[in-house]
Amino acid sequence: MVYYLIICRSLTYAQRTAQALERAGITAHILRSPRSISGEGCSHAVKVAERNLADALAILGRVGLTPKRVFIQAADGSYKEVRLL
Repeated sequence: MVYYLIICRSLTYAQRTAQALERAGITAHILRSPRSISGEGCSHAVKVAERNLADALAILGRVGLTPKRVFIQAADGSYKEVRLL
């Protein structure tokens, strides 16, 4: 399964993001950002499944928690930044 990592600026921001998604019925997991993508002091991320990304971004936009960056996690464990429109 393919997952997306929504990069958060702090643990508190990651907790708020995950809570907003969970309230909307989207499973979200908080984890430490991998070193390869955690530049600029972003220490935590929220992981969501590929099928939930569009809904998750819409929900976060409505509650004012727009993500700074989003990465896709491929099956082989590598990461690639996804451009948000």
